[in-house]
Amino acid sequence: MSRRRKKHKDHEEHMDESWLIPYADLLTLLLALFIVLFAMSSVDAVKFQQLSKAFNDIFSGGTGVFEFPSPNPEGDPTSTTREQKGLIGDDNGTGGLGEEERQELAEVQKRVNEYIEKNNLTTKLGTKLSGEGLLVTIRDNVLFESGSADVRSRDKAVALEIAELLVMDPPRSIVISGHTDNVPINTARYDSNWDLSVMRAVNFMKILLENPKLEPEWFSAKGYGEFSPVASNNTPSGKAKNRRVEILIMPRAEIINK
Repeated sequence: MSRRRKKHKDHEEHMDESWLIPYADLLTLLLALFIVLFAMSSVDAVKFQQLSKAFNDIFSGGTGVFEFPSPNPEGDPTSTTREQKGLIGDDNGTGGLGEEERQELAEVQKRVNEYIEKNNLTTKLGTKLSGEGLLVTIRDNVLFESGSADVRSRDKAVALEIAELLVMDPPRSIVISGHTDNVPINTARYDSNWDLSVMRAVNFMKILLENPKLEPEWFSAKGYGEFSPVASNNTPSGKAKNRRVEILIMPRAEIINK
């Protein structure tokens, strides 16, 4: 009888230690969280990418903040992406391009400028090498009415001229960016200037693609809203200049081979 009681007492005093496993996992996750917060506080994009990759390898199987390449918001000059380098640039505006890319795009710019001069388009179009590629801008042509994403009928000819200019051999990837003035918008069609700017880029791109020599897969569109003005929004003429699209011809390295 005493032996049975002793065994029963030992069984009662034995503790279930299975809780230690989830507790250890919780401590590991907390440690990971503090490391990530510390890394984000220094806003080092390169280190953050390396850290993100390491944690993705460890904590694979889901989606979350670790899948984003950088904590920097769009337009932050600390970003190391090609697009943000293009916004900063160097003295000649090509800080995001390699030497070979600059030379290649300089040749493209020369041919584009020759086309512009030959077709008497110097008062309508301009070119500039940026950190992303060759930027083609439209001079003094107000393509859009305030609050509208439709290209004005009298300005459609400018888009058709640009379409012919973009016929290249070999072809290149082309990005159409849309912009707005700073007048707020919230209508049934456009919730914000972001929506309006994107649709301006898309509608302009559709006109370009009426040219059968251009392929849709070469094109993409994006919108900057009101946040990349080229003139002051304090005057009607300045607002008109900001209601625009720009055409970016990418380096050959950006082309996706099909």
